[in-house]
Amino acid sequence: MSVNRAVVLAPDPAAIDRIIAAALDEDLGVDRRDVTSQAIFDAMTTATADIVAREDGVVAGLPVARSVLAAIHPDEPAWSFEALVEDGATVRAGDRLATIGGGVRFLLMAERTMLNLLSRASGVATHTRRFVDVLAGTKTTILDTRKTMPGLRALDKYAVRAAGGENKRMGLYDVAMIKDNHKYAAGSVSAAYRAVRAAFPDVTIQVEADTPAEAIEAVEAGADFLLLDNMPPPVLREVVAAVGGRAELEATGNITLETARAVAETGVDFISAGALTHSSPILDIALDIRVP
Repeated sequence: MSVNRAVVLAPDPAAIDRIIAAALDEDLGVDRRDVTSQAIFDAMTTATADIVAREDGVVAGLPVARSVLAAIHPDEPAWSFEALVEDGATVRAGDRLATIGGGVRFLLMAERTMLNLLSRASGVATHTRRFVDVLAGTKTTILDTRKTMPGLRALDKYAVRAAGGENKRMGLYDVAMIKDNHKYAAGSVSAAYRAVRAAFPDVTIQVEADTPAEAIEAVEAGADFLLLDNMPPPVLREVVAAVGGRAELEATGNITLETARAVAETGVDFISAGALTHSSPILDIALDIRVP
């Protein structure tokens, strides 16, 4: 099985900490300063702020936003973060997602990093939920791919899970995927499969198949998870009839919201879409500060 069905929804804390640290370094510089806010507000001025959705969508990343506040000043004497919805919730334009409080300088230093990560994750979650809704009533599950924003894989894949999708492999290290270049270099699907199985006996192996004949060859070699690449629905049905039940089947290749239902109705177990993470627009989210 090459799908990482996460028992725990939360993203890897260490990975999120690295993402936040890099984002804060990018925004606040090595001295961690906001020259505008520090010039205008004194250190004692406090405020309350609302994180607000500016458009309809699915929210993801609120715990990450909270972690941004914690990362800026771990010893900030008085700040608060209250989530008003849970990740995975459908929200409407104007909905408050969270209320935060603390020093104005502190809140403004955190604002852009919080919103960048929250908007990114919520955009991926919103796009994923559309696929989940399209596939409702079928046996097919939507998967992501490795086509994530560099440095943001943990966040992107968390957002997919939050919206009801599932993660495929996290990287090249946890699941073997035999693709065209591997097959050509090894000489055949069977040779490539045997080489991977001999080198890494405990690793899940997925085999990409471009034709029904390749799918059959892969299953006969021992593969129990096939990636069916750019096959139209009639061909997918042929593969399902030939090897369904002996292997889990994933359809991929330019599958859109408009075509996903027809692909699912062929009987495949999964559909993967790189667009979930490489082409999702952000969800517009803002921070509205109230200064006493």
